[in-house]
Amino acid sequence: METPSTPAHRYTAELANEIEKRWQQFWTDNGTFDAPNPVGDLAPADGKLPEDKLFVQDMFPYPSGAGLHVGHPLGYIATDVYARYNRMLGKNVLHTLGYDAFGLPAEQYAIQTGTHPRTTTMANIENMRRQLGALGLGHDQRRSVATTDPEFYRWTQWIFLKIYNSWFDAERQKARPVDELIPLLESGEMPLPEGFEGPYSELSRLDQQRVVDEFRLVYRANSTVNWCPGLGTVLANEEVTAEGRSERGNFPVFRRRLSQWMMRITAYADRLIDDLDLLDWPEKVKTMQRNWIGRSHGADVTFDVAGNDVTVFTTRPDTLFGATYMVLAPEHELVDALVADAGAYGDVDGRWTYGCATPAEAVAAYRRDIAAKSDLERQENKEKTGVFLGVYGTNPVSGAQVPVFIADYVLTGYGTGAIMAVPAHDERDYEFAHVFGLPVIEVLSGGDIDKEAFVGDGPHVNSANDSGLDLNGLGKADAIAKVTAWLEEQGTGATKVQYKLRDWLFARQRYWGEPFPVVYDSEGVAHALPESMLPVELPEVADYTPPTFDPDDAESEPHPPLAKEKDWVTVELDLGDGPQTYRRDTNVMPQWAGSSWYQLRYIDPTNSEAFCDLENERYWTGPRPAEHGPEDPGGVDLYVGGVEHAVLHLLYSRFWHKVLFDLGYVSSKEPYRRLYNQGYIQAYAYTDSRGVYVPAAEVEERDGKFYRDGEEVNREYGKMGKSLKNAVAPDDICRDYGADTLRVYEMSMGPLDTSRPWATKDVVGAHRFLQRTWRLVVNEDTGAAQLSDAEPTEDDLKALHRTVAGVREDYEHLRDNTVVAKLIEYVNHLTKAYPDDVPRELVTPLVLMLAPLAPHLAEELWRLLGHDETVAYEHFPEFDEKWLVDDEVELPVQINGKVRARIMVAADASKEDAVAAAKADAKIAGHLEGKTVVKEIVVPGRMVNLVVK
Repeated sequence: METPSTPAHRYTAELANEIEKRWQQFWTDNGTFDAPNPVGDLAPADGKLPEDKLFVQDMFPYPSGAGLHVGHPLGYIATDVYARYNRMLGKNVLHTLGYDAFGLPAEQYAIQTGTHPRTTTMANIENMRRQLGALGLGHDQRRSVATTDPEFYRWTQWIFLKIYNSWFDAERQKARPVDELIPLLESGEMPLPEGFEGPYSELSRLDQQRVVDEFRLVYRANSTVNWCPGLGTVLANEEVTAEGRSERGNFPVFRRRLSQWMMRITAYADRLIDDLDLLDWPEKVKTMQRNWIGRSHGADVTFDVAGNDVTVFTTRPDTLFGATYMVLAPEHELVDALVADAGAYGDVDGRWTYGCATPAEAVAAYRRDIAAKSDLERQENKEKTGVFLGVYGTNPVSGAQVPVFIADYVLTGYGTGAIMAVPAHDERDYEFAHVFGLPVIEVLSGGDIDKEAFVGDGPHVNSANDSGLDLNGLGKADAIAKVTAWLEEQGTGATKVQYKLRDWLFARQRYWGEPFPVVYDSEGVAHALPESMLPVELPEVADYTPPTFDPDDAESEPHPPLAKEKDWVTVELDLGDGPQTYRRDTNVMPQWAGSSWYQLRYIDPTNSEAFCDLENERYWTGPRPAEHGPEDPGGVDLYVGGVEHAVLHLLYSRFWHKVLFDLGYVSSKEPYRRLYNQGYIQAYAYTDSRGVYVPAAEVEERDGKFYRDGEEVNREYGKMGKSLKNAVAPDDICRDYGADTLRVYEMSMGPLDTSRPWATKDVVGAHRFLQRTWRLVVNEDTGAAQLSDAEPTEDDLKALHRTVAGVREDYEHLRDNTVVAKLIEYVNHLTKAYPDDVPRELVTPLVLMLAPLAPHLAEELWRLLGHDETVAYEHFPEFDEKWLVDDEVELPVQINGKVRARIMVAADASKEDAVAAAKADAKIAGHLEGKTVVKEIVVPGRMVNLVVK
């Protein structure tokens, strides 16, 4: 705060605010951060582009009504610093920010208040733009988009249609247009899917459509889905918590079979795994994606179950002789047929019947009991439960009849939804077998199966039959090869690569999302709309509420809000066969749709003819083998965001991008060449004696304890946010210290990829550093620059060039915390060395080095130094190698391992010279008196150690 004695031109919060507003307006008025494109509306008039470019991107933010707290801008400031630094290296830098604005929060708010989601969303976007704008982020505002803009989701719908009208050619391992599939079907080169007979050309129009639909990358399927009555929508697996509840709202989620749009992401499983090797991503993220896709090698094995073929996938077909029962997922498609033929339970163990008289009754009861369990809960549940289906399967290697159960620890989402259970060598099977009194047969020697399952490897035992298959004595690899070959000969098995990845459920029963560009005719056949009819815009509705369901009503069914808009749903269209009445799809796309391709629209945001011109895409994200190696996949140069998006968003966007690549719409194989996961800003939170959170701003510390209104409160440490009442608004910090202070403080708190605690009381340290920098240039009484033309000393030049070298390397590697530390050290050097006017030669590079971190202050100082142009494109300082090498170095001298003195020697001193200098030192000479040096150890540039007796 200013006082009557404060100089008139001191760098205070008030002056910082005035400087910052002025320069932000300057940047806006002059389009300072506008990046030109090679072609189109954003191309430069003279057609000239910088030789080098950089595309920096932040993960799509959702514009929340709560506004930002100081934790939110951490990554945005870091990318801004990186972008500004690279502009000063002469690069054409694309950096902007859009808004992922569809989704449940705005819709839920609309339901509560009657306010249209668009109204709320736009207000939230404007507030977020204001807050971020106050931080001085150098964004190209011309490129900012929102997923809710019809001109944006027109292209989201266009991409959906391109994927819908494509099929995956397994032989070529790429997507191709459906138009190229039909001739293959007509010629017979591509066989018809199972269930269709006769030449394709002789099928009815409806059956031809169904055949093609079997190949499409987007298709409808009756599949088991996660139905959330409390939200009135179906959720993807990734949106369900381990407790079987919705990630948003914490409502119960139930497993139901419904007809839904699906995307065939599984077709790309191998490429999604293999191409991870091409990416500069954190290894933990690559591992998470590999595990999610879950590629494993094994065999499909067919069991005859009451006359039905039931296929199981196993990575250990060599243990087939130990398979003593089978388990199907409760949702498996054969379950109902099997129990229908089973009749009543016979003379079986009561533990097998679930307390019911027939398998059909037991299955129905069991399904009701497990409906609310999540996949994770089902797999990790130690209490093994199940139901005997009243039928038996035939073990294909031993011929043994094995009982068939359903149990919740088997899922339809992995493998075939059926397993062969080998209790001797699998912990879950072992537990189940002991609960139900089933046989346990050892087929791998080396364990004690009377006590526990043996999950290691050993020679095979009890593994031979009368049909020429003998695995006894073989190790794992040989046994797998032998049994697989035998199964293939018998027609009961085949080598198989299996994946955990399931196709992407691509529909939500809500209002606030992208409508599907698809209509249905009177026969229920889906028709893709022509591009000329895009975008299909959301209708204005009076009621956004899906039918209300009891959150615990597992039997309820989705009824999307759009279904109530009869005038919108029923439409008269001419799709080439004359005007007909069609029905629109009343589901909407999931929130992931827009974020699966938004980086491409950043490249070409004003293009009305294409989602992104290929020449512009090639310039910004095309492969650059000369820079990144021959296997460079292309993509955004730097993508920064939280690790929480490691699987969902990143996997989905990679899939969409690969389809676009296959179809020739982009030149890059991958959307994001380099990924960086930022840490988080955390904060202390406080609870009173009731455990209720109290505002952190109202808590004071006294003698190591914490009080609010005289009452002692408990302190804990966690995420910053509204619910914990510990959020700090960036607006407040900017008001009290200035945006540049906030930027410097957040960047100085620690490495960008680690989490760090927020402490408002420490912000003043960053502010004082900027004040000292200001004083090096500005006379606080007059406001004029006060510099000298004096020649720097050698010590000054060493300090300068070492700072430049260190700062350049740290900026390049996103080590902004150590940039701040080096600049503070350099400012302290100048302040100490020059109590009065500092040489201009030493201050000018300081201002340039500070510019990426504190751009407003740097612009003001640059102007005071006599420059008319913005500092944003000034060349970043270079360093001279000669000033990085010391003429002399200080060496510790040890006697028998203990430091007794320190000496100065030439940096390139020989071992002999170093020892001689050590012995000549008075302190060392005293320690050597009367003793014999038996060994001389010299580590060049590090130390001298004399061993004496």
